[in-house]
Amino acid sequence: MKISTRGRYGIRLLIDLAEHLNEAPVSLPSMAERQGISTRYFEQIAVILRNAGFIRSVKGALGGYTLSRRPEELTVGEVLRKLEGDMLVLDPPLSTVQESRLQRCIRLTVFDRMNECVAGVIDHTTLASMIGTIDPDDSYMYFI
Repeated sequence: MKISTRGRYGIRLLIDLAEHLNEAPVSLPSMAERQGISTRYFEQIAVILRNAGFIRSVKGALGGYTLSRRPEELTVGEVLRKLEGDMLVLDPPLSTVQESRLQRCIRLTVFDRMNECVAGVIDHTTLASMIGTIDPDDSYMYFI
């Protein structure tokens, strides 16, 4: 499993919006400049995120984008799954394929456990925890 630039940039776009939550809608060019990412690429990602219901667009001269849900309600897992598809290290075996005992053992002891660990991390990491808007002891961001 490898997270593409679409997944990474999508998370960055949402974090940028979360950091500006209590401000006016944020324009894509301003986000793209802050993040050092092409505006055109950000536009493509924004369409996916808007269609998925993670962000909403505001029309007009002072328009832009805002989060459609609170940062503590958005998990990295649901965003990555929308942008990347499933987040499995190894797909489950097809029902038409017979696993050997060794294959089943490896899948159960390694790959299924890795899938559970990845899901545990991404499904319990919210945007709020990434930007430090919740309990500082639970936050992943630190300042020097």
